[in-house]
Amino acid sequence: MSDTPTPDFVVAHSPVPVGAPGATLVERAEREAQEAERLAPHATRASGAGDRAEPEEPDRFRTCFERDLDRIHHSKAFRRLAGKCQVFVAPEDDHLRTRLTHAIEVCQVAVSIARPTGLNVALTAAAATGHDCGHGPAGHASEGALSPFVEGGYHHAVYGADVVLQPLNLCRETLDAIRNHSWNRPTPQTPEGEVVAWADRLAYVCHDFEDAVDAGVVRRSDLPAEVAEVVGADRRTQLHGFITAMVETIRDTGFVGLRQAEADALAAFRAFNYERIYLRPEAVTQADLSARLIAGLAEFYLTHPSHLPEAGGLVPGSPAATAAAVRYVSGMTDRFAHRAALDHLGWDERTLPRTA
Repeated sequence: MSDTPTPDFVVAHSPVPVGAPGATLVERAEREAQEAERLAPHATRASGAGDRAEPEEPDRFRTCFERDLDRIHHSKAFRRLAGKCQVFVAPEDDHLRTRLTHAIEVCQVAVSIARPTGLNVALTAAAATGHDCGHGPAGHASEGALSPFVEGGYHHAVYGADVVLQPLNLCRETLDAIRNHSWNRPTPQTPEGEVVAWADRLAYVCHDFEDAVDAGVVRRSDLPAEVAEVVGADRRTQLHGFITAMVETIRDTGFVGLRQAEADALAAFRAFNYERIYLRPEAVTQADLSARLIAGLAEFYLTHPSHLPEAGGLVPGSPAATAAAVRYVSGMTDRFAHRAALDHLGWDERTLPRTA
């Protein structure tokens, strides 16, 4: 029998061994030192607490980007993505994507590219997970609806980084990747941010097509040959083909990009989706209806700020009331926005936006 005293502790099942008692823990500083050696030359290194608007003490075990990922996962803004549509508003089929499942898939794609190419996986995952937290209800329809109420217009990427996620005090690199993940924004400052921009496009063209097939909007056989012959006709094969091509392109060129054959297929794929899915007449009608509902809600709350959860003496129609109204409406799930339209705008439930 050992003379070494055994400390009291509780196990969930029978004891499961990890290592010798008293083993040295691998703490953040040591892991950061390992990063410096194993990551690609231009990959982003974690450093202490990270570059944040409000300085913080570094965590004992987590790198700054791992803390960012945890904060996004725990945020209400991220959880609300479960109630915001990706393409189909209030669908009958529970298997169709939401903004939450889209964000998870973008993270999967982005990490699959970052890991073998020596980029910072934690930064990539944090930016990919949070990239759409600035989306309002009803997807992109909310951007046009809310733009008149925001100086310079409402862009979900910018609004997500600068307003929605601002209370989380995320690292500059994480916020930059979120702010610039859309292709109509400036180039991200890190290669991880550029990977997230590509991962977003790869994920949505593939899974939106799969959803449209499941919803009966298009048939798998409708996919153009210039796409199917390069990356296949099902989502699993397509993502594998695109991800492999990106990893090999980064290896061969030293830059984040996609070789010509797959890039042409992606462009054709996206054009097909726009023509047959996003801009089909039924979708445009529902998007216009959603935009009218969202703009109506913003107008209602800025002129009746007492209905906001945190009215705080806001003056109706003031810039402060307008900003508060946009924050509130943009954070709504589709279901909550529909209920607010019934309660405050006099909408009839039978006329609410809905696609199936």
